[in-house]
Amino acid sequence: MRAGGSAAAAVAVTGVGLVTAAGHSAKETWDEVTSARVPRGLSRPEELRDLPCDFMYTVDGLDIEAALGRSTLLLDRFAQLAVVAAREAVADARLDPGSWDGTRVAVVVGTAHGGLRYYDEQQAVLTGRGARRVAPKVAPLSVNNNAASGVCRDLGARGPSLAVSTACASGTDAIGTALWLLRAGRCDIAVAGGAESLVSRLVFASTSQMRALSTRVDDPAAACRPFDAGRDGFVVGEGAGLLVLERAEHARARGATVRAQVAGYGSSNDAHSPVAPDETGAGIELALRSALADAGVAAADVGHVNAHGTSTVLNDLVESAALHRVFGESPLVTSTKAMTGHALGAAGGIEAALTALALESQLVPPTVNLQQQDPRVPVQVVAGAARPARLESAATTSLGFGGHNAVLVLTRA
Repeated sequence: MRAGGSAAAAVAVTGVGLVTAAGHSAKETWDEVTSARVPRGLSRPEELRDLPCDFMYTVDGLDIEAALGRSTLLLDRFAQLAVVAAREAVADARLDPGSWDGTRVAVVVGTAHGGLRYYDEQQAVLTGRGARRVAPKVAPLSVNNNAASGVCRDLGARGPSLAVSTACASGTDAIGTALWLLRAGRCDIAVAGGAESLVSRLVFASTSQMRALSTRVDDPAAACRPFDAGRDGFVVGEGAGLLVLERAEHARARGATVRAQVAGYGSSNDAHSPVAPDETGAGIELALRSALADAGVAAADVGHVNAHGTSTVLNDLVESAALHRVFGESPLVTSTKAMTGHALGAAGGIEAALTALALESQLVPPTVNLQQQDPRVPVQVVAGAARPARLESAATTSLGFGGHNAVLVLTRA
């Protein structure tokens, strides 16, 4: 039940697009995430050889060149994944980019690292073969707006176009920014979410030195274990998750099928550390309460939280404590990262999409690899198998390096 606010403030989710290590589409990803099977998509890229963590979740078996044609030449891999996900989301919304008014379509894509993968490749060329062998497209492909601009070109979207970069909160902040644009009347449709593809030897080595990555090299499939007593760090993933959002009246006017609604958004910063969350959890609690107030939804009415749940010791403790202070023990909490990996700037987009699908299907995905819940985690974490539930409202949370916190509240259509 809404505790104030206006239903007109919510925007409709009419399309979902996902490209993840768990699947090449929204349906494939959802089926895998709710299956509780052993995670797929784990690989050991050549670039990561000999590092303390030499494995990650990758999108395998997807023929990007066949899907996108020559446009791939102007896109880094993270942007390619974004375009594939955007196409699926638009098709799912039953929109025709050839006939819409592109000036009323916004694109907002979040990413943490952008085109660092291509940048690293060309840095190696510069070092090994000299400046004259460096590709002239390094600058446009390595910048963070490569995905947003690529989606705009592919769809003919000529409205507001933004790249959001707030570390691992980027995808969630991108959707929140799109919500603001739609509420302000700056567009009728927004394609929003996150994309990431990070295979960087330097970044992996550095993050390992921070002790943020799991070192279970002997059993990668069990390495990502959110909220488990034996967790030892996160596992990087690549992917993209994009939603088509519409002003409610626009969706109604064209007879669109509404899969869920984005009702509220909250954002904050810990102002504490460039890497570690504030152990008090005050920042994420502020973002949670802000999102609930923005949505006009009472905490007691939130039945499910798709948590950031990275599988690092500190994140899971801080986040779960904040969730308990806001919601108590009632919501069904899950982390889907054991199936997708931690896709960094894409995580929020992927997890917002999964939250919308949870509301639509009335099913909460399990937290895979959770064998013994850490006794210091005071929330009800779903493990073992997906759990049917009566869900009217749900939340999804993101915490990023630099102290960024972002929360979305979604409601059932």
